[in-house]
Amino acid sequence: MVSNTVIRQNSYYDSVTLMSLSSKITDLEGIEDAVISMGTDMNKELLQNVGLDTEESMNSKGSDLIIAIKADNQESYEKAYKKVDELLNYKNSDNGEREKKNPKTISDAINRIEEANMVVISVPGEYAAREVDKALDNNLHVMLFSDNVSIEDEVRLKKKARDKGLLVMGPDCGTASINNTGLCFSNKVNEGNIGLVAASGTGLQEVMVQIDRLGGGISQAIGTGGRDLKEEVGGIMMLESINALEKDNSTDVIVLISKPPAKSVEKKILERVSEIDTPVVVSFIEGDSKEVEKVGATFGYNLYDTAKKAVELSDKNKKIDTNENSNELKQQIIDGKEKLKDGQKYVRGLYGGGTLCAESLSILRDKLDGIKSNVAKGDEEKLENVEDYLGNVLLDLGEDEFTQGRPHPMIDPTIRLSKIKKEVKDESVGVILLDFELGYGSHENPVGATLPAIEEAKQIAKDNNREVIFVAYICGTDKDKQNLDKQTKMLKDAGVIVADSNVQAANTVAEILA
Repeated sequence: MVSNTVIRQNSYYDSVTLMSLSSKITDLEGIEDAVISMGTDMNKELLQNVGLDTEESMNSKGSDLIIAIKADNQESYEKAYKKVDELLNYKNSDNGEREKKNPKTISDAINRIEEANMVVISVPGEYAAREVDKALDNNLHVMLFSDNVSIEDEVRLKKKARDKGLLVMGPDCGTASINNTGLCFSNKVNEGNIGLVAASGTGLQEVMVQIDRLGGGISQAIGTGGRDLKEEVGGIMMLESINALEKDNSTDVIVLISKPPAKSVEKKILERVSEIDTPVVVSFIEGDSKEVEKVGATFGYNLYDTAKKAVELSDKNKKIDTNENSNELKQQIIDGKEKLKDGQKYVRGLYGGGTLCAESLSILRDKLDGIKSNVAKGDEEKLENVEDYLGNVLLDLGEDEFTQGRPHPMIDPTIRLSKIKKEVKDESVGVILLDFELGYGSHENPVGATLPAIEEAKQIAKDNNREVIFVAYICGTDKDKQNLDKQTKMLKDAGVIVADSNVQAANTVAEILA
């Protein structure tokens, strides 16, 4: 075994680039582990956890690049290290042309692109507020991908943006589509007349995807960051985004999406909705339909229902049938029930998408006994220990307890692969529920990367004279780079039940375990 950690001082790369790079290096033959990251405290802790820390790495700074690789032998290590340089130097190759195109600071970027009016910021959280201030001072809208920004800074920056007539999307904003250009994690969808505002990343993706599949299109998709509808922030950016879409000539229908908001903030948002003429669909998970309809808006009971109603409002001539189970799916449910033994009565949901996990919890809580989750708000449903549990459990593997210093499972599915193989060893588990997100920023082949773990899990169950049913949903369009048809076929060929929406996937699980 060969293990080595190299520090490159004052060599900054954004976290998305490095997470993706770490995943690619770890996938190389002969590589046991690889951490390519900046020298932040959180990343140093990760190095300690995987045994790749050195005295030099622990003394590194947030502006220093750490390259830590553990390989089977010297040859594999050297190949991996060379690959790191190839991937990093890609940014600086092309005879210097790309270096010329990639400015190192916001000021440099403004000088080179005078017409720019938006910036995407992805730096360690401790530096993020400073960069947002610079952007706002230069009258730029901001998409802030960074997390670990204090809520005090978030409120201050959003008020500053509001006073200047600008948007701050984030912190921890992973999805947006502005003028039909996807930013960070976003799907490629039809252009149209439906404007979306969301305090949830995969919730926004799911509604975008379903609108596209139902024949509608998107004018703008604005993320606000997951904390925007908390009491402390007060929905500042959702309110500003409603104002912007109300004035947008290309938007005929507005859709609002969020996990459960603070009640006082929900009231404030609905009061603003009552003042505008543009039709509005509100999808607040666990929201009150009567409160929404009271202000003249349409209530979306789930993410699919929200997309359906938005498309119907955007085209008065369009009436969409209810999404009934196909005959193929009905037969798969019957077959699945017959394969399970009496003791196999629980589901384990392993999600990359937090809002998809929250939506499934809202659907399954009345259908499966004692279900728990790490995204639950109520104490009775809150999963206290994400490594030791029994019964029906839904896990958002994108939560901080799984991703500190690690790539998000939408980029690198490693954490979920180990979970799949762990869950199948529990004899009480009948169904494993998975989601896959396609589009910009996501893994280039998420199903292909997961199939070996599914096949190994099926073999583990078979060796113990059992079968475990896999149910999956793919959040993506036929225009996404990963090829939706190919990803779907791979799952079906592996015997996985593939649903048409996250809602249908959750209901399929409930019917199999009923």
